[in-house]
Amino acid sequence: MNTLAISTSSFDIDNNPPLQQLLQQDFRIMSNPHRRKLTEDEIIELLSGGIVGLIAGIEPLTERVFQSAPALKVISRCGTGLDTVDLQAAQNHGITIFNTPEAPAQAVAELTMGMMLSLLRQINQTDQAVRKGEWPRTQGRLLAAQTVGIIGLGHIGRRVAKLCQAFEAKVIAHDPFATQIPEGVTLMPLEPLLSCADIVTLHLPYSAKTHHLLDHKALQSLKPEAIIINTARGGLVDECALAEALNSGKVSVAALDTFEQEPYHGDLCACDNTVLTSHVGSLARESRQRMEIEAADNLLRGLINIGMVK
Repeated sequence: MNTLAISTSSFDIDNNPPLQQLLQQDFRIMSNPHRRKLTEDEIIELLSGGIVGLIAGIEPLTERVFQSAPALKVISRCGTGLDTVDLQAAQNHGITIFNTPEAPAQAVAELTMGMMLSLLRQINQTDQAVRKGEWPRTQGRLLAAQTVGIIGLGHIGRRVAKLCQAFEAKVIAHDPFATQIPEGVTLMPLEPLLSCADIVTLHLPYSAKTHHLLDHKALQSLKPEAIIINTARGGLVDECALAEALNSGKVSVAALDTFEQEPYHGDLCACDNTVLTSHVGSLARESRQRMEIEAADNLLRGLINIGMVK
């Protein structure tokens, strides 16, 4: 019997037609027993025993992992980013890689907008004050009056641009690899964007080149009262430098859904002027269902291509 593995923290197997098709063809499915992001050692353990196909989360898929799983032939990433996958090592081991770039895009874009509006109108802080018996007359800011700087114009960044434009905000962007530029969006180099954007929102992959893209120097170049949002990848922002900028008032507020180490327990937890969420960008019910079905369908197609499924 061939065995598949699912390493995401949760996955609806019962309502997934491609997986049900594989189960009917005598495939067995092993799920993530920890129900959280796996370490390198834990994914190696999950893949032991002749796993031929993997629906992957954001765990590290390294040369060491591939060496330990010689039967592995297909990886279908449930999500957009492939920064945790050593693509060259996968190719060297004859492993086919898929992802689902379109499925989570709307969900992440909408979370970004929710964060943007919450920060501008100070919804979280006002809610907490009212619960304490206070009645603050908080004056917020209009999104329509802001210049939004989007770093990364992929599937998600383009959606964020259009949603911001619907609120009548001015949108500028930085992406040297962009092939589709929404109408009305002005492209510019990174440094000018940082110096003139009221809101900076990140929507690009993580790599060695983008590690700590927003570091101490970049944060110091921002406008007064700037807002930072990261719903892309942990590691794009130097979290310690951001905490310092928030405490000093250089950055007015920030919202992050992704962190270098997850679960996150760092300095930003002590900052009152932050909104922190637990990497839930794609976890809208409709988007998650679509993403899981697409990931399973990609896995099925990959197995068909190598002759393991009729």
